[in-house]
Amino acid sequence: MAPTRYEPALDLDSLTAIDMHVHVEIDDHGHASLPRDLVEAASRYFKADGPRPELDAIAKHYRERRMAAVVFTVDAEAHLGHPPLESAQIAAGAAVHADVLIPFGSVDPHRDDAVERVQRLVEVHGVRGFKLHPTVQGFDPSDERWYPLYQAIADAGVPALFHTGQTGIGAGLPGGRGLRLALSNPMLLDGVAADFPSLQIVMAHPSVPWQDEALAVATHKHNTWIDLSGWSPRYFPESLVRAANSYLKDRVLFGTDFPLLTPDRWLDDVRQTALRPERLGGILKDNAVRLLGLGT
Repeated sequence: MAPTRYEPALDLDSLTAIDMHVHVEIDDHGHASLPRDLVEAASRYFKADGPRPELDAIAKHYRERRMAAVVFTVDAEAHLGHPPLESAQIAAGAAVHADVLIPFGSVDPHRDDAVERVQRLVEVHGVRGFKLHPTVQGFDPSDERWYPLYQAIADAGVPALFHTGQTGIGAGLPGGRGLRLALSNPMLLDGVAADFPSLQIVMAHPSVPWQDEALAVATHKHNTWIDLSGWSPRYFPESLVRAANSYLKDRVLFGTDFPLLTPDRWLDDVRQTALRPERLGGILKDNAVRLLGLGT
């Protein structure tokens, strides 16, 4: 019988990188994580019309590259009216591929049982963190209404990864399909980081148009991190590259936004930037090992 609770089985010495931002967009039965119009809008935005691989294909892709991948979905059922992929199933699938996959859970903050879901996903299914998307899930992350959810994640001792900045989801649809970009301003996480100092918070993506806000939060709150997903490195703001080369070098993380951006393209494009080669070891793997507690 296949394992149902995830336990990591990574050979860290053999891995070249840990991708902190990989979306599972379809399950074994063909159910998509987002409504069709949002999937199509994101494809147009990223100019990515390729297939949306299921979990086994993701594992194969990363195993061939000697990389590990943090995999997750986004549970936004209350805001989108669309049944999500099940985080428990993603964790069970990751358990089969524990040499290359690391599951994060996702819980819709609007659920009455959100705290219980966090606890169950960690204790029963072994997830190693949580993904939150304020714009897609339709919540203001600074609102203290969500503090019990953050407390549960902090108590579990796992990180919370928040989408920040622009998003291709809903882009170009009438009214952006009602999705509000301002909910993903990283400054909204400053109070969360202040009030939950033990909670490790990852601000996903170059936070365009709020890159300076993200850098300010990360400089002031050392329980915050930045992942470099969602943008080709060729388009990283100069201020972000400068921070990754120097004062934030220990809290910047490799991430792609796969399948919309691939690790192959990310690595090819990073060579065209001013990011110092001697910093890449930490960014590609070592910082994630510390954040995820994989070296203990």
